[in-house]
Amino acid sequence: MSYQLTIEPLGATIDVEEGQTLLDAALRQGIYLPHACGHGLCGTCKVQVCGGDVDHGAANPFALMDFERDDGKTLACCATLQCDATIEADIDEEPDAEVIPVRDFAATVERIERLTPTIKALHLRLDKPIRFQAGQYVQLEIPGLGQSRAFSIANAPDANGECARIELNVRHVPGGAGTTWLHEQLQEGARLRLAGPYGRFFVRRSARLPLLFLAGGSGLSSPRSMIHALLEEGGDEPITLVYGQRSREELYYDAEFRALARQHPRFTYVPALSAEPEGSAWDGARGFVHEAVQAHFGGSFAGHKAYLCGPPPMVEACIATLMQGRLFERDIYTEKFLSAADAQGARSPLFKRV
Repeated sequence: MSYQLTIEPLGATIDVEEGQTLLDAALRQGIYLPHACGHGLCGTCKVQVCGGDVDHGAANPFALMDFERDDGKTLACCATLQCDATIEADIDEEPDAEVIPVRDFAATVERIERLTPTIKALHLRLDKPIRFQAGQYVQLEIPGLGQSRAFSIANAPDANGECARIELNVRHVPGGAGTTWLHEQLQEGARLRLAGPYGRFFVRRSARLPLLFLAGGSGLSSPRSMIHALLEEGGDEPITLVYGQRSREELYYDAEFRALARQHPRFTYVPALSAEPEGSAWDGARGFVHEAVQAHFGGSFAGHKAYLCGPPPMVEACIATLMQGRLFERDIYTEKFLSAADAQGARSPLFKRV
């Protein structure tokens, strides 16, 4: 059994299967709805129900307040239809966005690589190529848990915009059931399932502005994919990557980015360490990402497009620094995956997409 969902202001009508979320139905039919966590935690996918009835599902009460439910709002990532319905979503027109429906994939783990003491790279061979824009992510099913986790694709698509092999960088989160299983139980040769691509984190090439990438922790995955794609496509816009970790042993792909900087004059790489012991041989930047980028640019960022990916505290600190340096919402794009604790924290009222 299925219902019909009309999405305004697009005027598009799609079929939604019984029990299928509004977000999943839209994405699988090539219609983008704003979203972030995908689990009812952050409120990014909030839409207005203009007609019909929905089941709100497992929406977190912090992300969807009681008064919002009474006003007819719901979270597209949790809500299911009880009859034909119409919703209104806040959808921005993005000239650089590709229309790529979400699909399901089976994958074989070809190789597991230890990148740092806390981060592993999963190299997966898919049953069919996945088409994606550099910067997007997949939802990986965790066997035995009945849950999925979001991981950015760390490699660039090929010249045709797709890949049959992808790399995912997984940071072990203490106490996290999903990342613990992937770090301690997953073996090479295992079969996994995933869906994608997801996300609106991609390079706005049509702007033709200098590009600034700020990354921390395992948030390097998306920028790595985007930077490789940019360098392979060619162009002359300057590209700067400021990447932060605590110490040298956590600074993965450092040699790769140093080599890219030597090979491509338009690419600048600025690694920064926030907890490297004093007196060590490290001669690069010290401090947090927002401090390193402020020092490198002298506190002035006007005329750039900035892409931020990392832990929420890092992203928030970088947003504040960029805004102080005359860069504003229209030129700042973020990717951050939220836990339940993160989602209950304060969100900047200055940004509708952060």
